[in-house]
Amino acid sequence: MPTYKLSYLNVTGLGEPLRFLLSYGGADFEDNRINFEDWPKQKPKMPMEQVPILEFDGKIYHQTRAIGRFLAKKYKLYGNDELQDLEIDLNVDDVEDWRTNFSRFFREADETQKAKLKAFALEKTPFYLGKFEERVKKNGGYFVAGKLSWADVHFAAIAELINNFSEKNNLESYPALTKLYETVRSEPKIKAYLEKRPKTVL
Repeated sequence: MPTYKLSYLNVTGLGEPLRFLLSYGGADFEDNRINFEDWPKQKPKMPMEQVPILEFDGKIYHQTRAIGRFLAKKYKLYGNDELQDLEIDLNVDDVEDWRTNFSRFFREADETQKAKLKAFALEKTPFYLGKFEERVKKNGGYFVAGKLSWADVHFAAIAELINNFSEKNNLESYPALTKLYETVRSEPKIKAYLEKRPKTVL
């Protein structure tokens, strides 16, 4: 079996969905967390000067969703056919659209613009969560086909990140999403990871 090394900053962020996937799959992976002060030195060493990256078998792989697709296939977190796979992928992309609204304000330096971007992200959140809630209710408590998939794992990791960004529980009014969030985090190997992971600001 390959030994995986996942490198990302010492926060949840885009690394966390991959940490969840690796944990779910029972991988004995190295969780390499780069301190922010060390990032400028590490950045030029990355394929696209970005993280996360996944290393195994002497090679480095980048792009969060590409790595996510690879791990989802490996750990049987895709559907029963191509159309279910498509549904899973589009749900992951929808979750990423929701996350991107928050990442814009998080990265903004100008305080006035930052406040506007945060307000926009919070204003759009009910739209996304309302759509997600409908899908999960129709699919037996999961995004696709009534069973756990990459979309569910990705959602749970990103929902935690956005709750931290916005300093509130965005899922409070969405019972189906709340249950799904808890279901993913209760998966034995993910739960074990959550109990041992470092405590970070985000």
